[in-house]
Parts: sequence; C-alpha cells; structure tokens
Amino acid sequence: MVSSVLLALLAAASAPLLSSAQTQITVNGTSSHPIPSTLWGLMFEDISHSGDGGLYGELLQNRAFQQVTPGTTAALNAWSAVGNTTLSVIADSPAISSSLPNALSVTFPSGAPRSGVQNSGYFGIAVRASSTYTASFFYRFPSTLPSAALTATVSLAGASSGTTFASGTVALRPTAQWTQATVALRPRTSAPDINNVFEVTLAAGAFVGTVHLGMFSLFPPTFGGQANGMRADIAQALLDLKPSFFRLPGGNNLEGQTIAQRWQWNNTVGPLTARPGRVGDWGYVNTDGLGLYEYLVWIELMGMVPIMAIWSGFALGGAAVPANQLAPYIEQSRQQIEFVIGSTSTPGGALRASLGHPAPFPLLYVEVGNEDFLQPSTYQSYRWAAFVNALQADYPNLRFLATSSFNSPALSPKPQSWDIHVYQTPTWFTQNSAFYDSFARDGTTFFEGEYAAISTNPNDIFGAPSSGRLVYPTVQSAVSEAAFMMGFERNADVVFAASYAPLLAHVTQNQWTPNLLSFDSGTVIKSTSYWAQWMFSNNRGDVYLPSTLASTSGALFWSVVQRVSPPAFIIKVSNTGTSASTGVFRLPSAVASTGQLIQLAGAANASNTPTTPSAITPQSRTIATGQNLSFSAPAMSLSVITVALV
Repeated sequence: MVSSVLLALLAAASAPLLSSAQTQITVNGTSSHPIPSTLWGLMFEDISHSGDGGLYGELLQNRAFQQVTPGTTAALNAWSAVGNTTLSVIADSPAISSSLPNALSVTFPSGAPRSGVQNSGYFGIAVRASSTYTASFFYRFPSTLPSAALTATVSLAGASSGTTFASGTVALRPTAQWTQATVALRPRTSAPDINNVFEVTLAAGAFVGTVHLGMFSLFPPTFGGQANGMRADIAQALLDLKPSFFRLPGGNNLEGQTIAQRWQWNNTVGPLTARPGRVGDWGYVNTDGLGLYEYLVWIELMGMVPIMAIWSGFALGGAAVPANQLAPYIEQSRQQIEFVIGSTSTPGGALRASLGHPAPFPLLYVEVGNEDFLQPSTYQSYRWAAFVNALQADYPNLRFLATSSFNSPALSPKPQSWDIHVYQTPTWFTQNSAFYDSFARDGTTFFEGEYAAISTNPNDIFGAPSSGRLVYPTVQSAVSEAAFMMGFERNADVVFAASYAPLLAHVTQNQWTPNLLSFDSGTVIKSTSYWAQWMFSNNRGDVYLPSTLASTSGALFWSVVQRVSPPAFIIKVSNTGTSASTGVFRLPSAVASTGQLIQLAGAANASNTPTTPSAITPQSRTIATGQNLSFSAPAMSLSVITVALV
C-alpha cells in the first residue's frame, strides 16, 4: 500500500514549479521506503568478446580448436607457423577428450630453422614485467617418436619486432599419449604495446616429424588469484562500481540460435578438457572456460549475489520446445539450481563440493528465459507455467522473474517479479523519469535488467552511428540515464535491481554500441555512463526521502536519500539542459555548513574513447551547504552532494 506521504507527493506532481530559474524543492523528513541493498549491479553476457577475450582471463584465442571444422583455414584462427612448420587442424584419434576432438598437427621438415607455432591472442597480448604468466598445452607424437625428450621453448614475443620478453623451457617426452606441459613465464621487461604473440618452438634441427598439440592456455595473474579466473583490471573496474548483483549467463547468449546451441550449465563445469564450447549467439565460439562455477566463485569474491537465468524452451532462431517435450529441459534447469544451492547430499551439491565449494552459493533470484517477448505466445500459453510450477515446488524460497513484456500478455501463475529492458534516446529517458511512479504496489517487484541511451534519433533506435546511434556513451546520454535512475530510487519499493547493458566490449570487435566499459588487450576505458553508475552505487542511501516532484518535461531532476551511518543526506541532481539550473533544497533537519560535491559534466556529445579515455571524469570538491541548500547545476551535468546531519 502506498503511504499517505507518497500519495500526497504524487498528487502534487502536476503543481507548477515556483521558478524555472530557481526550483524550490521541499524534502520530507519521513522516509517512504528503504532502498534495497540489491539496487545497483551488473548485467553480463558474452557479446563483443566481453567474456572470451575480455573478463575471462585466458589470453589465447582458439586455444582448443573448439567448434571448428578440421582442415579449414578458419580452424586456424589466431594461429600461424613459426619457421618452416606446416599446420593443420585435424580430428585426432585418440582425442584429448570426447569434448575436445580436434588438435593442431605440426610437421617439422628436415633442415628446419627454429620452428613451431604462435598465437596472436585476442587481438593482441599485453606483456607486463610485473606479472607471472602460466602457460600450458597438451602434446603427443602420433607416429615417429623422438629418440629422447625434446626441449620446447615457450615464449612471449613482439609480433613485429621479434623481441623476446619472456621465455621458458619444457621437456616433451617421446610419447604417443596426450601429456600436459606447463611452464611459468616471467617477462624481464614490459612490452611497449599489445602487438605480441605466444610461441611454442623447437630449436633448429631438433626434430623431424609431426607433433600434435592441443588445449593451450596462457593466464596472467587473475583477480583475487581465482583459478581459471578473471582478468584483473576489468574485474577491478567492475569492483570499483561496488555492484550488489551480477546477472548471468547473459541475455541473448543464453538462448542459442538453435535448441542444440543453447547455453547448458553442465557443459561449463569441471575440467577444461570436459567443456566442448559452443557457437555463441554473437557469431564467435564461446570456450565455456568461463563457466557457471567460475561465475559463482568470482561473484562471491566481488561481494555480489547472482541473478541467474535458466533456459526457457526458446531459441533465437524461432524454435520453441513443444509443451509435451519440455520435461528434460525443466530437469536440466532444476539440476542447474541444485548445483548452485543444493546440499552436498544432492548430486548437484556434491559436484559443487568436489570443485572446491561445499557451501551453497546465495542464490535468491532466477530468471526464466530472456526477452521472451520474442516468443510471447508459447511463453504465455505453456512455457512460463511449466518451468515455474515445477521449479517453485522444489525451491519455494526462490523468486522467479518473467522476461516477456510486462503484463502483455498476462502470465499465469502471476510472476513475482519481472525483468524489463529499455534501449532508447536520451530524451526518452528524461521524459520517462517517472516510468515506475504509477506501477501498482501489489507485491510484484521489478528488475530493470537492461537499459541504456543508445541513439539520439528516436526514429532509428537501432540504426547505424551515422543515423544517431552512439558509439560510446556521451555526457548527454549519461546524465539522461541518471534522470531515469533517480526514478529507481524513488520507486525502490518496487524496483529491487537495475543494471546498464551491455556491460563490456572489445574496442575492435564491438557488436553493440554503446557499452559501459570498453577495452583492448591492455587497457580499460571507463565511459561517461560508467561514471554515472559509479556515482549512484558509491553514494547509496538507506531510505528514500520524498520531495517536490520534478517535471518530466523539464531538464532538472533530483533524488534525496538518507544514509544512516554516518548520518547524512545524499542529494543527486541531473541537469539535462543546455544551461545551468538552480535548485533550492529545503532539508528537513539541520546539516553541516559544508558538504562534499562529486560532479560529472561536459559538452553534450563528449565521450571517453580509446584516444581520450579520461576526457570526462567526476570531479570532487567541498561546497557550502545548509538546511536551505541552494545548488546551481551546470548544463549537462550529474552531481552528488553529501551533507552530514548535525
């Protein structure tokens, strides 16, 4: 039920503001609702190489020749010969495992100079003297065995310069059985750029014949030292956002272009040699090295909770599993949940314990599918009910989220929560800052699972950059998103979580624009929208304080929350206009005479890009404050004012 205080404020929404030049804002001292701890977090899927080649720490591309056609040029993606070797991807027998049937056949001719293979990584490899890299690969000699062990040199080198930055040696025993070799690489100096390669070579004339290689790996130190873990600089940039949740394993990349190509949790856990990988929905192979267990361990390291999706019987190519054939897919989802939270007496819990985590992970939210408005008829008629009825019976304490368009069509059983996605223009976000104000307070909660200002052209939201589509977030898009985000705080009694999307993208492999963070092999670029998210999440309140409502047709927007300890008012102000605007905040109690201001401001179309990665960043300073706080917000700005209660 809506409080009388909030009803009164909603009724006053149409009242004219006192002055366009100086807006008078009265803040109520009685909170209308608490701010949920889950409000700000992260949405992730492997798009634009944000997983393989991004967050996942593995540096070698096409490391195990997964999901490629042997004998083709494409199967050699990222690989090339060193010296006079001949390379071919083959279907090997015996294979490393049933999940990894392919191998790299390398033939060394007589009289060859130093020869071998090299991998160019995910569009380059950063080499840093401060890091120790762990390299490994499997090998076997299929026919002619060397008379004695061979000494292979494993190196990190400049692709053009040939400069060797790190090297180590490993003995290759004369064996026809698959054997793993591992070596640590410690660069003596850092490479000046990312144009570097990973090499495995033999000395001139060391061997004449063929060796089969497979399941290569090269890892730098990972975030938190996690085995098979995350790239440290990307993970740290995400940690700096202080996120509360992580949505996994993604949006569209969950579904598969076909039913057979869907993401399947059980193919992503256990030894890397037991993971076949899959053709992801964004046009490249997912190794699934970043699997369900790795996600969950990292989420725990980051202090987040998971919002986990299960596949709901629909593939992006349009196929939906018939109602009478859903049972095995529902069971696979049940086993996925059991892996996460089941006791060690269950098969899933026992598997989790065998991987090193006996305690259940703290799962609270499960999404049934992703964007099922793409197939609303089957979701409404049977898919939603089939999954939820079965899984809720086994897991009554979980909250299941629907992913079709909110209430269109209506679903039965009625969803406890919905995941809503919005990609729009900056203008749309400002005009819809009150989007959730009119939602019923009937126990249903909402996850704003994907949102971003992606175009300045309302007639071509998903068009090319030339038609208004943004390549990188701008100051205008960030401050407009902030106006919308203030609505999340104002409606946090029904909005329990929100996450910008997409989260990550490689700058040269970008399949969607814009993105919160961009990166290459050695650099992370924090966008203007990243800094807006940072300002909200790092300046949270415990309760929301109602205040005079902003006009959705205006340019000035605000939100006031109260922090309990240390006690303070936190005021967020977004000015989406082209001129400065002043708000006078009449606070409900005495405050300190000075406060802290954090401000993001700049030209409307200014962005942080690979050439100007820090053009727009928040600036902090101390300002004069008081119980009647007059604040002039610059044009195109987001400001956060923290003032202590006295």
